Amino acid sequence: MIRLSNLKKTFQGPNGPVEAIKEINIHVEQGEIFGIVGLSGAGKSTLVRCINMLERPTSGTVIVDGRDLTSMSESQLREVRKSIAMIFQHFNLLSSATVYDNVAFPLRLSNTPEDKIREKVIPLLELVGLSDKADNYPAQLSGGQKQRVGIARALANNPKVLLCDEATSALDPQTTKAILALIKDINKKMGLTVVVITHEMSVITDICDRVAVISEGVVAESGRVLDIFTNPQCEITKEFTSVILSRELPDALKNKELNQEPVNGAQLLIWLTFVGNSADEPVLSTMIRKYDADVSILYGMVGEIQSTPFGRMLIGITGDTTIIKSLLEYLKDRQLMVEVVGYVK
Repeated sequence: MIRLSNLKKTFQGPNGPVEAIKEINIHVEQGEIFGIVGLSGAGKSTLVRCINMLERPTSGTVIVDGRDLTSMSESQLREVRKSIAMIFQHFNLLSSATVYDNVAFPLRLSNTPEDKIREKVIPLLELVGLSDKADNYPAQLSGGQKQRVGIARALANNPKVLLCDEATSALDPQTTKAILALIKDINKKMGLTVVVITHEMSVITDICDRVAVISEGVVAESGRVLDIFTNPQCEITKEFTSVILSRELPDALKNKELNQEPVNGAQLLIWLTFVGNSADEPVLSTMIRKYDADVSILYGMVGEIQSTPFGRMLIGITGDTTIIKSLLEYLKDRQLMVEVVGYVK
């Protein structure tokens, strides 16, 4: 549905050219929810504006639904943009217009007859849960309700693609969950291709199928959300995932000396990550029965991504080095992700 090839965007700054994005290559499948995550200034907002050509890339191509947008004139782009909707962080509603009129606005711009507008707007308000707010003004709405209006307005022209640029950043956590659930529901019901731009990994894990991690204008890492989340390869990705999936040692261990070689009387610290079927297996109890080693659980958490269970645990093992080696081999044979931290007294 969306293919970005060798995409670059350079701005002229006061001290010379600034590369906002560099050689970006991304492919978004029809009907999927694709996440783009990065820190502020990473280039993700410039990237999403290149998808609908609000920013013309310096070089590279943008293919949407089989059409090369980079070769189109402004008049051609205006027509194409009707199929590429966008919702924003700050809603961008017309303050002097009712909820109904805000949703009707893009239809009136295209000279749609009023009876046809009503046939479209009423079901959209029902879809986003605002049927009883049609005559209200934006000032009378909560932040979540305003974003629902923004979503309904974005859907008015029957788009094929929905771009969400930090759409939940101005909302509280509970409202964020509700808006993300709505976007996921719309994705399923309407078959929309959704691109989510965010700096929050929790947004990615809640609704996205795949993700690209953007850092300094390039794709640092991309793939299935479950794979990226449970087994990140780049430091920037590890930073994002650590917000949810802790990689920090407990406070009691932070200031202790770590050794990579065995030390008498020391515990070997190991991070274990369980994904899918391995999350349901009694690995630790089997391990304790099978090997003559003392095992302590120092930290643990469980969750679910895209209906796949996962868990993460920090354990401490004390025992003979030969037994510990056999134990590590056993854990790896169980298809667990094993990260050896080191020995600590």
